[in-house]
Amino acid sequence: MRVQHRHIIYVQGYDPRGLAQYYRMFRTELRKFGRLYQLSATISRPEVAPDGETASWTIETKAGDWQTRTAYDFLRWEDLIQRDLAAPVWGTVFHAIWIYWRLVFSGTIARFWKAHWRFATFITYPHLMLLAEALCVAGLSFGFAKGLQALGVPELFGLAAAAALFVAVLGTVLKYTENLTYLLYLLSDTIWTWEFSHRERPEWDERIDRFAQYLVDVAQSSDAEEIVIVGHSSGSFLGAEILARALKFDPNLGRHGRRVVLLTIGGNFPIVGFHAASQDFRDHLRLLAVEPSIDWIDCQSRKDVMNFYPFDPVAGHGIDVGPLRRNPTIVPVRFREIIKPEHYNLFRWKFFRVHFQFVMANELPHAYDFFMIVCGPIPLSERMARPEAALAIATGDDAAREWAWKRLETATVNRVDAPDLGELEPSARRRG
Repeated sequence: MRVQHRHIIYVQGYDPRGLAQYYRMFRTELRKFGRLYQLSATISRPEVAPDGETASWTIETKAGDWQTRTAYDFLRWEDLIQRDLAAPVWGTVFHAIWIYWRLVFSGTIARFWKAHWRFATFITYPHLMLLAEALCVAGLSFGFAKGLQALGVPELFGLAAAAALFVAVLGTVLKYTENLTYLLYLLSDTIWTWEFSHRERPEWDERIDRFAQYLVDVAQSSDAEEIVIVGHSSGSFLGAEILARALKFDPNLGRHGRRVVLLTIGGNFPIVGFHAASQDFRDHLRLLAVEPSIDWIDCQSRKDVMNFYPFDPVAGHGIDVGPLRRNPTIVPVRFREIIKPEHYNLFRWKFFRVHFQFVMANELPHAYDFFMIVCGPIPLSERMARPEAALAIATGDDAAREWAWKRLETATVNRVDAPDLGELEPSARRRG
């Protein structure tokens, strides 16, 4: 099947930048995509729904012997996220510290370390940075107190003044170095994932239910051949939640004639699923693992410290469905193969930039290409099953493209167990 009309439903992660900045990035990266593959891609302006919770635009893509139209929906959370980030600095700090130590004593942090030490290091980083800044400011405050004491100021008054100085200076440092450290943002993320996991964020659950109903409506009414729910970063578990709840609203969701696919990229499922309180979420993963009408593709990269690699989103949560399992297909992605060599050494140390490469244009043609997934003529499951054919259609001559289309007609989905991921990492052209 060649896709002529695709519907993308994009679920962002815990990102306060929201629609305006995402759309600008998307438009810029779309232009890069067009130059890389020498094709034409045009994009409409975004239209915001009356409730303000979704925005939509259309992409028209033409290249050689194929043409596609993509309806692109952006699900919005930035109002909820910006509300979190507007909380008082010290409230955020104390709340995040309290949650982190609860994670330590409950054994959840140890499970993070066992599953992926790089991610565990990443979520510990803001607490180490906070400790370092607090020690520096404490040293300054101690010196200030000693100075007051040398001037004959009563000790009690000096200690009170030093404490006030500590609070004021550390609060100022946290606020005005945020653009460099992302410390308050990461602490807010910790708070949010904890509260979401423990169902203490009803406004998020209510919006997820509305998005699930929206997905049901799209599946029943769209003329697209393929509907892809894309969840990036924290959007991975949000997208899984939306799809699982949509399946409960409409068990025939994937049987209305449109192929429904969940694509999770740069995912971090354990930050929700490893909590003992998250049984509902694990039940939803179990549902997706066995649902025959839905395809689920999970893309991971070793270089991205903000996703879990290697990790099986089903077995890694202790979920065993035996021979009934059909999802997810795990696809390792090697960013070295999609970034130019002269840029890679600098790129690899920009952790947020690496994390967002999953949804940005490639610098080199490759089987994993977010914009080919969005705009190309090949259904996502076939693209992942026959990546060499997908690449040939994008870059090959007439004979290569003819071979590739025939190859795709015989595509089948093969899976291996999660422990084999280490062997698969060198290329996205082999599948997990």
